Amino acid sequence: MTTTTTTTTTTPPATLDQPLLRPARLGDLSLPNRVVMAPTTRARAANAGLLPTEMHAAYYGQRAAAGLIITEGTWVSERAIGFSAVPGVYSEAQVAAWRRVTDVVHALGGRIVLQLWHTGAASHPDHLGGALPAGPSAVNPHERSYTPSGFKSTVTPREMTTADIGTTIGEYGAAAANARRAGFDGVEVHALGPFLIPQFLNPRLNRRSDGYGAGRAGRRRLLFEIIDAVAAPWSGRDGRDGRDGRDGRDGRDGRRVGVRLSPYWTTGDRFTADEATLADYDELVAELSARPVAYLHLRGPAPATPGGGPDFDAFARYRRLFDGPLIANLGFGRESGNAVIESGTADAVSFATHFIANPDLVTRFALGRELAAGDPGTYYTGGAEGYVDYPVSAWRAERTEPAVGAREEGDRVSP
Repeated sequence: MTTTTTTTTTTPPATLDQPLLRPARLGDLSLPNRVVMAPTTRARAANAGLLPTEMHAAYYGQRAAAGLIITEGTWVSERAIGFSAVPGVYSEAQVAAWRRVTDVVHALGGRIVLQLWHTGAASHPDHLGGALPAGPSAVNPHERSYTPSGFKSTVTPREMTTADIGTTIGEYGAAAANARRAGFDGVEVHALGPFLIPQFLNPRLNRRSDGYGAGRAGRRRLLFEIIDAVAAPWSGRDGRDGRDGRDGRDGRDGRRVGVRLSPYWTTGDRFTADEATLADYDELVAELSARPVAYLHLRGPAPATPGGGPDFDAFARYRRLFDGPLIANLGFGRESGNAVIESGTADAVSFATHFIANPDLVTRFALGRELAAGDPGTYYTGGAEGYVDYPVSAWRAERTEPAVGAREEGDRVSP
């Protein structure tokens, strides 16, 4: 008798009931799933105009299955620049180039918001034609800025005048209007790390005695005025899908502005996640509920051990204070992402390094496939390698009913 081997094209059962794969509503943004692509600086705008290129369109288009794409931080003005080869959104040429990116993402069924960035005192004169960076006070943040000739230590900035602050708020508003003209579905205010807005929130760096300092309320003022400025261009805009908004809203109240915070950020001697800092953020997050905010994007503390999981309690602290949707970030995988949503601690989860190496991350989550690892050596190199050349997971047939004496092979996934 002859024994044969039957080859089938089956994989482990898809797990489509995962919380990460459920639709969600973030303000006026309707998401088909809760797998969010986190903003990640990749330094690929290596041109004189700091324009996004066809590589940017390919990169974001490859990841259009994300419930929401949040772009890399993008300069609101030339004075905001503090990292090499990062695109801006302050010129007409940049707006036109970003339109190419949004058209590709939308053609592939995606949703994309633009993150607005200003480095403030964490910049360097090399980015500013030799001029000093500006910050809340003349205090060196003791950070490092990535310049065309490599990382350099920051210098003591000049203190921003009230006129400077007003100009900066106006630049944020203009950048948000440009984002809308470029076809984005909304914007996210970059208010994390050691950059302009966290500098104003930080009493070690903000030593002002005027209305933009002198206590917690004053230190929060810049952020709140920026939120109001960037929300204005979206006021009166109907939702893209025409459906009613969250909590019965009709999609016309401009809730297309997200805010990203990092209360647990710790670097050097200026940014420390001590109890005083966390108490400041408690008040800030509670006040955000009264602002025209579509969602809060919260970067949690780094895992306690290499490869460790995220700290759910750290997110729960702010979940209790914020009435709107919350996106959790840092240290999550598929299992922990599903768990934090199922527990009600977060409404969505954002992934950075996983999306770098896995353009088909949503598919891999849905089918239970292994994740590929990225190459940190190509994060900021400026070319296609390590940017648009990560493959999707390959299909491997599963052998069943093996022949007598044959070696049985299980289904293996190749990244």
